[in-house]
Amino acid sequence: MPFLSYILKRVLQALLVMFIVTLFVSFTIRLTGDPAVMMLSQSANATAEDLERIREALGLNQPFYVQYWSYMSGLLSGDMGTSFFRGPVGPLVARALPATLLLAGTSLLISIMISVPLGIYAATRRGSFADQIIRVVSLVGLSFPNFWLGIMMVLLFSVSLRWLAPSGYIGWQSIIMPATTIGIILTATNLRIVRTTMLEVMSAQYIMVARAKGLSERTVIYKHALRNSSIALVTYLGLQFGGLMGGIVVVELVFGWPGMGTLAIDAISQRDYPILQAVISVLAIMIVLVNLVVDMTYALLDPRIRLE
Repeated sequence: MPFLSYILKRVLQALLVMFIVTLFVSFTIRLTGDPAVMMLSQSANATAEDLERIREALGLNQPFYVQYWSYMSGLLSGDMGTSFFRGPVGPLVARALPATLLLAGTSLLISIMISVPLGIYAATRRGSFADQIIRVVSLVGLSFPNFWLGIMMVLLFSVSLRWLAPSGYIGWQSIIMPATTIGIILTATNLRIVRTTMLEVMSAQYIMVARAKGLSERTVIYKHALRNSSIALVTYLGLQFGGLMGGIVVVELVFGWPGMGTLAIDAISQRDYPILQAVISVLAIMIVLVNLVVDMTYALLDPRIRLE
């Protein structure tokens, strides 16, 4: 029962956050300009009547609360609306979302596969030459802007070596450079977190007790120390996911990746409210859901959390 009440509370909080986010997004994107004006900007003979007719056809002449209610009603029934220029929004998001999720998931996987082993290695050999090298490399990784690193990878592996395609999505090879670009940036931070938390846990009293019982060093590190230090990493990965969504937008532009970021940039340039509204809402809902999963993971890693 404590676990179920803990999860129920988090779900209700997530629903509230989703409502606030969709309301905020719907309001703020309407401050960016009038799409009807952009549509008529190329017409030299456009009149005020033409402008009003387009605004009425797009539903932009209605009060904000009417537009928001129409959007939420459609969203709850699975209808994301209709783009001003490109037809129904749902299929557009359905094509772009898997590409973004694939890129985000691969980047996180690369980061975890590199940062966890190296972080543990550095923590268990504190002060050694290898530890110093790992710390310097992680610091250098933190200083790389993702767009610069992406451009350098394109110049090296596409232009100079001609190993990989510079842009687009034409097969599994296409994900190597964008996922590695994001993964390197994430690894630099995650490595330092794993090392720091492992050092804190390794000095705890229960670790000394485990060693006094005669447990092998491998068991002490991976069964006791790593599990207790993983809460900090899980916390940061949840927070990192929001920044990851923002970073993916830039990387998708650099590599021409057909994901949500590219879709959002195109919508911004056209002031296409329905697409932009849907993209931001979907990404926000994803971030909320990821943080909900993180909260549930807390309860599994440390039962004291759900009791509190």
